[in-house]
Amino acid sequence: MIKKGIILAGGKGTRMSPLTKAVNKQLLPLYDKPLIFYPLSALMLAGIRDILIIVNKGQLNQFRKILPENNNLGIKIQYKEQQNPNGLPEAFIIGEKFIGKNSVALILGDNFFYGQSLTKILKKNINQKKGAKIFLHPVKNPSSYGVATINKKKQVLKLVEKPKKTKSNLAVTGLYFFDNNVVKLSKKLKPSSRGEIEIIDLLNIYKKKKLLKADFIGRGGSWLDTGNINDFNDASNFIYTIENRQGLKIACLEEISINNKWIGKKDIQRSIKFYGNCDYSRYLKKL
Repeated sequence: MIKKGIILAGGKGTRMSPLTKAVNKQLLPLYDKPLIFYPLSALMLAGIRDILIIVNKGQLNQFRKILPENNNLGIKIQYKEQQNPNGLPEAFIIGEKFIGKNSVALILGDNFFYGQSLTKILKKNINQKKGAKIFLHPVKNPSSYGVATINKKKQVLKLVEKPKKTKSNLAVTGLYFFDNNVVKLSKKLKPSSRGEIEIIDLLNIYKKKKLLKADFIGRGGSWLDTGNINDFNDASNFIYTIENRQGLKIACLEEISINNKWIGKKDIQRSIKFYGNCDYSRYLKKL
């Protein structure tokens, strides 16, 4: 069972500049909550309570203001600083001590997942012991993403990064489950022409060993990569529409925790005091 999760919240955020010159992208408001709440909520929905957040050098205190290590969420948060963004698999090298002998989930800090069956899908896959798993979602413009071709057994036959032509429309999302070999394998990766070690190279190692499988976010589910300003704005509008129509908050961390029985009423009250007089606190009062 995967009990540890890493959120990669570093990077330069150049596609969002000048907004990201002073503030880490993952702390920008995605509608009514910091972006970091959304990937964190996905890990929590999967039942993962031991979480490492990797941030840029010098930005640690910005994150601690909203997600301190000693918090009221019933989870354990640790932080590590990344000196420079050297590719996604570097998260496993930085997090080697945190991972220990465990399997691990990795989610990118700018990815947004939503869907009625999301929790069920995550919990179904959390029991993975061997190999790696990617989560796929159909897209209109596969040439903008890493794309997977799979067979009926959900085994990955082919992985291509931003293909000019492809018969598959299944994009590889920013959520990955790995066994403990991921640390050792990540250390053996060589930088690509971009000067970074690549997640697709890591996944291809598992694929060659026939240890790479895929699952789907599910029909009716949504996945958005908020890496540029247009996608960020689309995600904010989507969240606004859902929350105001249903009266329910997406990625309310305290709500996930209390539903999982990780926290109680006093913890909710502490959170209300922490956030102050705002719409988020008024929602917590209703819990």
